[in-house]
Amino acid sequence: MTPPIFSRRLSATDAAFLYLERKEIPLCIACVCVFDEPLPFDEFVASIDSKLHLVPRYLQIAVAPPFDIGYPSWEDDPHFDIRQHIFPVTVEAPGGETELQALAGRLFTQVMDRRKPLWEIYVVNGLQGGQGALIVKVHHALADGVAGASLLKVMLGPTPEGSHAVPKPRVSPRKLPPAEHSLAEAIGSAVHGSLQSLIAAEEGMLDFAQGLLSDRMQTGLQELALLLPEVASPTPRLPFNKPCNGDRLFCWAEFDFADVHAIRATIGCKVNDVILTVLTRALVLYAKMHGQPVENRLLRVVCPVSVRREDQKESAGNQITFLPVVLPMDVPDPMEMLRAITARTATMKSTRAAELVAIAAAWLGSAPPPLQKLFWGGLPALMFPAPLFNIICTNVPGSPTTLYAVGKRLIASYPQVPTGYELGVGVAAQSYDGKICFGLTADSEAAPDVTKLRDFIRVSFHELCHAAGVKHAKVQKAKAEEKPAQKAAPAPTARKRPAKAAAAAAAAPTAKPRAEAATAPIPEESKKPERTAKARPVRKPPTAAPAPVPATAPAPGPVAVHGAAPATATAATPAPAPEEVKRHTRRTAPARAPRKPQSEAAAPAPAPAAEAPVAEEVGELTTV
Repeated sequence: MTPPIFSRRLSATDAAFLYLERKEIPLCIACVCVFDEPLPFDEFVASIDSKLHLVPRYLQIAVAPPFDIGYPSWEDDPHFDIRQHIFPVTVEAPGGETELQALAGRLFTQVMDRRKPLWEIYVVNGLQGGQGALIVKVHHALADGVAGASLLKVMLGPTPEGSHAVPKPRVSPRKLPPAEHSLAEAIGSAVHGSLQSLIAAEEGMLDFAQGLLSDRMQTGLQELALLLPEVASPTPRLPFNKPCNGDRLFCWAEFDFADVHAIRATIGCKVNDVILTVLTRALVLYAKMHGQPVENRLLRVVCPVSVRREDQKESAGNQITFLPVVLPMDVPDPMEMLRAITARTATMKSTRAAELVAIAAAWLGSAPPPLQKLFWGGLPALMFPAPLFNIICTNVPGSPTTLYAVGKRLIASYPQVPTGYELGVGVAAQSYDGKICFGLTADSEAAPDVTKLRDFIRVSFHELCHAAGVKHAKVQKAKAEEKPAQKAAPAPTARKRPAKAAAAAAAAPTAKPRAEAATAPIPEESKKPERTAKARPVRKPPTAAPAPVPATAPAPGPVAVHGAAPATATAATPAPAPEEVKRHTRRTAPARAPRKPQSEAAAPAPAPAAEAPVAEEVGELTTV
């Protein structure tokens, strides 16, 4: 006896993604996974095949009932072949990041074949640096972002040893008779789905009404009343808010997750608030680049929110709602914008706006499935005077630890969110192993310059870090590695030879004696070392030379400031030009000269002690 058809029936949300999809709106969620080494194709296929029974939904296809009276149902694919879902592909030469992004964009443009289970994996070879990659596609009707991330955890392993193929359980293959889709069964499925959605809507309304009595809701409603002019205002179009008819483009950026947490800790906000702030400031730059004003302008963003319980995180299907937020675009200070966005998202959460969207979706799901299919199928043909919102931004939590596939380490995972209709750009963020990875999906006709927006996201993130006083973790790591080398540099005692040579070279253009150059006062010049080289030929005899010399000999301050300027320059240029080296030596020569005639007053012992803080201070200034 076959199980009841509504035990495998798609939900109203799952079916909506099937109804809405078309060539111009490919609705798959995806990610580009980069590994430290290429993945052997046959071994990877065997590994996935050995674990696929853990997610039986990925062995099934969506079958529509007669006359589309009810929702489609998941049924086992009798002709399942894993080789029709995992494909080898070679990226174009030279196999860099640009070529991998172009390959991902071409694959994300394709609509998936519904005659087989709705997932695909492409094993990418030919990348630079001896790396490998996977491009994973899953239809949105099969899983949302959280369920898709859980699929990666099943297919990948937490250890290199556990990421290989595992013994498959020895069970005889199921031979289920084909399901009989009778008209009566389809009608019963439709009635069951409508009643289920109606009950969910009523439960949501009762829960929302009960929440109106809470103090948090009362406070949120008062704050929302102040934001009503913003919420009720029409949505201005951004440059990419136009019909999408082109191919998909994909690019990404990544940052250290520790920096995000450090920014969040400055005002006690959420990670989502930091992501929205970075995106908003990037869109401000993007709008200005296209000549659009941002004064008194608002950005309307929709953020998918998971409503899964803890015991449902590994299940398939969609269990999401949406949180609409209206964000200001005319706040110049990064931290002020972070505070403004944090206040607005907190207000929308306290008023339970996402629950209202879920209630509206449940009411829509209570309509007969044929009407729902008609609604979602005709929605892309409707053109409103103003878009309902500007962009979708989703944040999917990934694995906090390293994952492996057939022994190869996963370096980064860049998420993709589908886009279309009048949403020319979609942004997804995913955390993984100490990183936060941004993936930007765009329509090639609506936003051909999406890489500019990606660059603006990088600029906005660094500006926010600087405004929050956060030093990038990667910079701090590089600084820690450079400190031992900087401390060891002053150790050799042969530094007097270049000082003498430099002093002679400095004295050559002028007829001044060498002793006069040695007694010249330098404390004021050393404060501005970058412009003292031109003023040095005018060497006037000091009026009170003995006074500054004892003060500058033991103190490391002028030397530290002098060393800071070359450090900042060398951070931008790896190898200084010979003229810069000479100029650097000229500046250092007068600083060393006063120590020689004052060997009695200042013992040579303090000199090594003064070098250590010089290296520390230069390292700090290099970070800034």
